[in-house]
Amino acid sequence: MHFNQFLRFFFVFLIVALSACGKSETQVAKPQGAGEVVVKIGASAPLTGPQAHIGKDNENGTRMAIEDANAKGVIIGGKKVRFELLSEDDQTDPKTATIVAQKLVDAKVNGVIGHLNSGTTIPASRIYSENSIPQISPSATAVAYTAQGFKTAFRVMANDAQQGKVLGEFAAKNLNAKKIAVIDDRTAYGQGIADEFVKSAEASGAQIVSRQYTTDKAIDFAAVLTSIKGKQADLIFFGGMDPQGAPMVKQLRALGMKVHFMMGDGGYTPKLIANAGAAAEGAYASLPGVPLDKMPSGRDFATRYETQFKQPIQLYAPYCYDAVNVMIAAMQKADSAEPAKYLPELGKVIHEGVTAKIAFDEKGDLKGGAITLYQVREGKWQVIETMGGVAP
Repeated sequence: MHFNQFLRFFFVFLIVALSACGKSETQVAKPQGAGEVVVKIGASAPLTGPQAHIGKDNENGTRMAIEDANAKGVIIGGKKVRFELLSEDDQTDPKTATIVAQKLVDAKVNGVIGHLNSGTTIPASRIYSENSIPQISPSATAVAYTAQGFKTAFRVMANDAQQGKVLGEFAAKNLNAKKIAVIDDRTAYGQGIADEFVKSAEASGAQIVSRQYTTDKAIDFAAVLTSIKGKQADLIFFGGMDPQGAPMVKQLRALGMKVHFMMGDGGYTPKLIANAGAAAEGAYASLPGVPLDKMPSGRDFATRYETQFKQPIQLYAPYCYDAVNVMIAAMQKADSAEPAKYLPELGKVIHEGVTAKIAFDEKGDLKGGAITLYQVREGKWQVIETMGGVAP
């Protein structure tokens, strides 16, 4: 064989070999299922740290909705869709939340369910807005979240203005609390709901005799509670979450303080009762929405959740479930999972959810959100009453 012929043969062999490699790579990259399209749903909540039990609850609710949608075989744009969950841990930290948000954007998610806390949801929302990624928070209640004016921001539960108003009125009028002490954890959620509670309680005739502050990492409240003890308050309101609420109510009972103890939705968890024990008896908390067992599909959801995850709902799982289904409903209405195409439909969706009949106002807030008040009686959260709630 002449040298030129050898070169010609070598190049032909190389081209064939490279072509074969190219075909192999293409096959590996093909999506599973003929004509199937993958739609990525991002989610973020604290999956480690003191609030991990609530964050995992959020993830579970989101996962349930995605698995249900995949089982149904949703068709969008004439193709079967397989929804994929990309879940990230924001550790309840605002800075981490922005890193997570950028990571989800870089992963080209079609939408985001989250974040859990207002303090993480608010900074992350700017990143989603700048990248035109629809975001539905299942649990961020701070007024500031939707007040920013981002067209991508929505939530499926009532905000702190609605919740704080109900709590303040109930404390002053129903519990006849004339002197009230308020503590908050200085997070966007804790401070926000405490501020709204104060406005409502004062408007209802109560006097705020002490306003104290702590953090969402604290576990020792002796100094704060001792300061309040001398004020002879009838009620202590705490704006924060259950990892602080449980030791706080235990410590105030240990100090012999015979006062009402009240929190917002951050306290309405089985964990607060488990960790506070007998000290939790008589405590009050609220949760946006009507009680789950009063919703048409609420009991079925609770049963399925407990069967699948071997534990009761902690707090926001049903709201996560609804948030996913509202997002999918908007995609179906637009016949597209592209954010730019289904975002305009998101604001128009009316969805019969597990937690409520969901529709959004021009800010992205839930229309006509109800608030239910609960009290710990015989070691369980028991319904007192539901207020508000107008059908969209």
